[in-house]
Amino acid sequence: MIGRIALAVWSVIVLIWLIAPVAIVVPMSFSGGRGVSFPPEGFSLQWYERLFTDESWMQALQTSAVVALFASLLAVVSGSLLAHSVARRPGRFSRMLRGISMGPMVVPTIVLSVAIYLFWAKLDLIGTLPGLILAHATVALPFVLMIMVNAVASVDPRIEQAAASLGARRATVLTRVLLPTLAPHLAVSWLFAFIVSFDEVVISSFIAGANTTVPVKMFTTLRNQIDPTITAISTLLIVATVLGGVVAAAVLRRRLLTVVGAGS
Repeated sequence: MIGRIALAVWSVIVLIWLIAPVAIVVPMSFSGGRGVSFPPEGFSLQWYERLFTDESWMQALQTSAVVALFASLLAVVSGSLLAHSVARRPGRFSRMLRGISMGPMVVPTIVLSVAIYLFWAKLDLIGTLPGLILAHATVALPFVLMIMVNAVASVDPRIEQAAASLGARRATVLTRVLLPTLAPHLAVSWLFAFIVSFDEVVISSFIAGANTTVPVKMFTTLRNQIDPTITAISTLLIVATVLGGVVAAAVLRRRLLTVVGAGS
């Protein structure tokens, strides 16, 4: 009994510790004062207005959106194909391939950033948009792989075998049989990959060059000065992340209910 109470109290403390920064940043973004202050001085949308009228912030937002879009798509395509191979051909080589692919999630970010920087430098990809997209796709790949390996493993392989026995080619089986079944998981994988790419700051700081993303601009702005506009963009990122999590949970829950309903 005492252990349960202590665990509950500790969980509440941790939850408050995690939520406290959000509870402070969001109200500050609507402050009517001239600087960063808490509690906020009145109510105003001035920092949001400054955010959407500042060309540098809009350029950073556009760069982040473009990079995240292409990086997430690349991660979903490559990660899904890799997940299918790993799930359908279990063995030592598949386990080794999966372990290598999960490396970006295990290796410390700063070590991975240095490695990517040195490798990208030899390929003349430093400071280029394709180089930034490839780097973000590399970071997002493990998240896609984790979701899609379990998703592919949950699909009965006899469905693919039946389609192949009826004359369907490999590409047809993947696109017309397996793809519709895995569509919800692909959507969730893309969403996670997009968020991971959009929030990436360390690797972007190493190789972005003139292609400044929103997290990099936030970091450099905080290092040089305290700009209240950061509270506005932080609030928007928090809202977008929460909505993304809610959508992902809803999609997976709907998929689970569909599977359970079909099984019963």
